[in-house]
Amino acid sequence: MQYWLFKSEPESFGIDHLKRARTTVWDGVRNYQARNYLRTAEVDDLAFFYHSKAQPPGIAGLCRVTAANVVDPTQFDPDSKYFDPKSTRAEPRWQTVKVRFVEKFATYISIDTLRDTFAEDDLMILQKGSRLSVTPVNRKVAERILKVARA
Repeated sequence: MQYWLFKSEPESFGIDHLKRARTTVWDGVRNYQARNYLRTAEVDDLAFFYHSKAQPPGIAGLCRVTAANVVDPTQFDPDSKYFDPKSTRAEPRWQTVKVRFVEKFATYISIDTLRDTFAEDDLMILQKGSRLSVTPVNRKVAERILKVARA
């Protein structure tokens, strides 16, 4: 099992949205490196749900990958801001995953707490200039995040 950090803006789709929906396709990722990470995700991987553009940004909860290598349907929708006219159904450019809500953490882990607890090498989100919406998380770091969230 792998661990991930998935970023989303809480006004658009936050942990509470996922809790109500229970499952969703993690659509709209349009960065090639983030997409490549998603291509390596597997069923039962866990992802920390990170609220970006929040005050403060931070980790709000946890979700589980329930389907891997899912074709992102928004790439074919001309009314979607994620539409990609160069993508075809025969050769889609954007793959993603489907996730299921696991839990909303009782303790929201702010970016400041992450900075105080972890080194830049521990979490890509802490590295200067890192803007990827999907990043891997080392197992030992993931276990420490879970301890902080459940303290």
